[in-house]
Amino acid sequence: MNESRDDLLFGVNPVLEALKAGRAFRRLLIQRGRRGGDIDAIVEAAHARGIPIVHEPREALDRLVGTLKHQGIVAQTAGAAYRPFEDLLTDAARQPGGPFLVVLDGVEDPRNLGAIARTAEAVGAGGLIVPERRAAGITATAMKASAGALSYLPVAQVVNLARALKALKDAGCWLVGLDAESPTLYTEVDYRGPLAVILGHEGEGIRNLTLKACDFRVRIPMLGRIDSLNVSVAAGVVLYEALRQRRTA
Repeated sequence: MNESRDDLLFGVNPVLEALKAGRAFRRLLIQRGRRGGDIDAIVEAAHARGIPIVHEPREALDRLVGTLKHQGIVAQTAGAAYRPFEDLLTDAARQPGGPFLVVLDGVEDPRNLGAIARTAEAVGAGGLIVPERRAAGITATAMKASAGALSYLPVAQVVNLARALKALKDAGCWLVGLDAESPTLYTEVDYRGPLAVILGHEGEGIRNLTLKACDFRVRIPMLGRIDSLNVSVAAGVVLYEALRQRRTA
């Protein structure tokens, strides 16, 4: 997959959701002979917005995105759509109960980023915060894995994560980090009010500096023979507990 191209988006649902969300497209590439259903809806929406449409053989699309799983449709966008951190925080402050945000400390797999974004959007989180370096960003793979969620969920990419965490605290957010070594279960803390849930690297977890900034460290109980969950699965467990509590507040 062409991960160096963060301006490419492929697959019927991600492209359709991005169009619905008003994301800027440079052009739309469609496999020759591909039509019907959602493809026709995409073409109609593209025509309405004046987006150029180019018909290409399947082989050309395969080479462009580096995968066979593009479903015959590829969009060249205006690039990764990041929100300034300050704007994301200001908008999140308007959420009922205050900001509800998700912070990724070094998640490197774009498929995990996309899956986490899908869950974050589903629970009504106000945005996702990711480091600029040594971490996954908004790529074609992340967009595909998010099933369109990254077209709606604001994402801020920050140069200094520690500084961003301090800004979250200054805004009144409680920082809750997932830590397998914590004695506190994820169900034993209060997720109501201004909140940022922090998830770490797939193998190493949250960095020590970030852990020190957390107000609470929580763990998910593991009763089997393996000692951890995939980070996107762990995100789903904790974020839905946060949603459950916030809905009963």
